[in-house]
Amino acid sequence: MEKIWQEVQSNIEKVLTPQTFNAWIKPIRYQTLQGSSLVLEVPDSFSREYIKDKYSIMINEALAALTNQNYTLEFAIQERKETLDDTVAAPSAIPLPPKNTPKEPEKVNEFQTFLNPKYTFDKFVCGSGNQFAHAAAHAVANNPATNYNPLFIYGGVGLGKTHLLIAIGNHILAHNNDARICYYTSEKFMNEMINSLRHKKMDEFRNKFRKADVLLIDDIQFMAGKQATQEEFFHTFNSLYESHKQIVLTSDKYPKDIPDLEERLRSRFEWGLIADIQPPDIETKSAILKKKAECDNIDLPDDVALFLASSSASNVRELEGMLVRLGAYSSLTSSKVTLTMAKEVLKDIIVDKSKDISIEAIQKAVADHFQLKVAELKSDKRLKTLVLPRQIAIYLCRDLTKASFPEIGDRFGGKDHSTVIHSVKKIDKVLTHDAELKSTIETIRRNLLN
Repeated sequence: MEKIWQEVQSNIEKVLTPQTFNAWIKPIRYQTLQGSSLVLEVPDSFSREYIKDKYSIMINEALAALTNQNYTLEFAIQERKETLDDTVAAPSAIPLPPKNTPKEPEKVNEFQTFLNPKYTFDKFVCGSGNQFAHAAAHAVANNPATNYNPLFIYGGVGLGKTHLLIAIGNHILAHNNDARICYYTSEKFMNEMINSLRHKKMDEFRNKFRKADVLLIDDIQFMAGKQATQEEFFHTFNSLYESHKQIVLTSDKYPKDIPDLEERLRSRFEWGLIADIQPPDIETKSAILKKKAECDNIDLPDDVALFLASSSASNVRELEGMLVRLGAYSSLTSSKVTLTMAKEVLKDIIVDKSKDISIEAIQKAVADHFQLKVAELKSDKRLKTLVLPRQIAIYLCRDLTKASFPEIGDRFGGKDHSTVIHSVKKIDKVLTHDAELKSTIETIRRNLLN
């Protein structure tokens, strides 16, 4: 059965992206077969729940194709056996203080973390768009440098990437105050490197970063195009990774979509786990506003929260900005926050930004993104370079307009409605496991909406 499981993995590898396969399917091991129950080993409880939810059907189908049998899948967590090599040679991700030793004078931690204490997991509101990234960040904070290294979190501005990044650091420090947490924006990393070069202190600079237990870098995309910075970060990354230290990065784009990023860095960013954050839905926006209002002692009625959440604000920062204005007005005028007051106070902010997005606009946006001509999207050519962009354009037409399937088909060279339905279903299916495609579609969608 173990050989069959290896064949199953090989077959699944053909339909998943390399990073998805390496993150979820490759680590699974065959344990035993008990009647019709197949027991598979996974690294941890987070992996178990995620694989059960996302890949159990795919695994069952691959098994059935090879064996003509249906199995009940069970997932067991792999036991970690401690060996002499583990205890002597392997560096600990987070050094623990020795037990039963006399108290020593308090030492000042040389790592000035500058972590905002407000950014914790408790204060992060989960929704469908950020649930995976939150779970991945929590798993890393609980077991640094164990399974998901590096962790790469990407998404648009103001969606919570920095919150999760700093929450990881705060969580680790809460459980081990001696942990060496190094949190930097990529811009600050670059500026400090330049200063170190200028003052001939590069050895100190390198030691600082390479002695960290956890390296947290925000907005890694700003290193793109900066050759010397990328060179230095490449060696820092390698040093920490080889020492089994945790690396967490955030970006506004998927690694492959970051222009002018060296290929050797891009490939390393894809070694571990990539998690995206999507814009929150109305329910999540409302929950975020209520949580923020509670923290700021603002009495926010449900109807006002819904009004704000239903606005065209595209990120959490915009929503919080509206709430701050309401809170200030309420405090300065000694008045309660009401729906009428909110509409008046925010009338210059909450305007109807919605616009009728036409099928033609979508076709042009997709054609521009893939460097094609609109006429090629409308054609009947079945070239690989055209099929996916055409399906994406049709998918977005269905998602962003009120056009019917036949109408969309008509605008794409007279294609019948079944072709349109197939394109929409195809993209929907691929989006469940292809983070790169999801990023591409969200980029085009944002360009259209903005």
